[in-house]
Amino acid sequence: MTQATRRALLAGTAGLLAAPAPLRALESAYPSRPVTVVVPWAAGGSTDAFARVLAGRLSTDLGQGFVIDNRTGANGTIGLTSAARARPDGHTVIVLPNSTYAVAPHLYPLGFEVETAFAGVGLLVSMPMFMLVGRASPARTLADYVALAKRPGAPLTYANSGIGATSHLATEMLLQAAGIEVTDIGYRGGGPAIQGVLTGEAGMLFMPASAVMGFMASGDLRALAVASPRRSPLAPDVPTFAEQGYPAVEMIEHVAMLAPAGTPPAVLEKLNAACRMALTAADMKPRLDALAVTAEARPLAEWLPYLALESRRMAEIVRLRNISIR
Repeated sequence: MTQATRRALLAGTAGLLAAPAPLRALESAYPSRPVTVVVPWAAGGSTDAFARVLAGRLSTDLGQGFVIDNRTGANGTIGLTSAARARPDGHTVIVLPNSTYAVAPHLYPLGFEVETAFAGVGLLVSMPMFMLVGRASPARTLADYVALAKRPGAPLTYANSGIGATSHLATEMLLQAAGIEVTDIGYRGGGPAIQGVLTGEAGMLFMPASAVMGFMASGDLRALAVASPRRSPLAPDVPTFAEQGYPAVEMIEHVAMLAPAGTPPAVLEKLNAACRMALTAADMKPRLDALAVTAEARPLAEWLPYLALESRRMAEIVRLRNISIR
């Protein structure tokens, strides 16, 4: 990194340049020690893999280690609760998907509201969500699959990687929109769910691109639709649900960074600026492409409006489909 780039990062946004001297001093001094990055999902998963790439870059750019701390369980709420209780000085942050910050609060008794317990550093990356069937499936299109599901006594099944996961809610969106019912087979995580479809134990699943691109390329999994507003450049031949008559089926896996409420605004601004600089750096693009993620890098001000909308969308499907953790 050039000296000019480092100076730009330390300066942050124009708003910070006009900030009072104490805030500028705080922003300049941060981080003063290693930063703990809580990841509330298991090591090796898509969120963890991305968080490690970002943490490595932030460690270089900000001059202190960003250290991953995997705290797993209960759809990410164990790590979420831990991060909410951390000291609000910017030396603990959490990197997490929307299944944790937008879905889990409607399923688990957290004892706090995400909107008030955390300050948003912002969205970081997104991943398209594909509907997939196995190689042996007779369904070549989404219309084929829906027709099969509507046959009397149709023995169709889907692999559920976890109640409340975005892949689960995307499946429920399809069932609601198409007026079909498909038997749920539960698995402990995305990897086992994928294996369930590969072996024919389950017939269909929804999964973020990062976990399935290799299987799509080999033909072992066939994508019938992508649950994003536009076709994904990762698989441009796969039509959207909207193109096939189901505009209500829209689900994108978003990953965000949050900090405990009360974290100083100057620190949030510096973190946001550092993340945006890291994610838009030319040498980071191949690494993000390898993870099948797209940089979002949005400003701080966009976090709360996004969270409110995403939380309402998730709450509605949870209510319509009567989803519970049982």
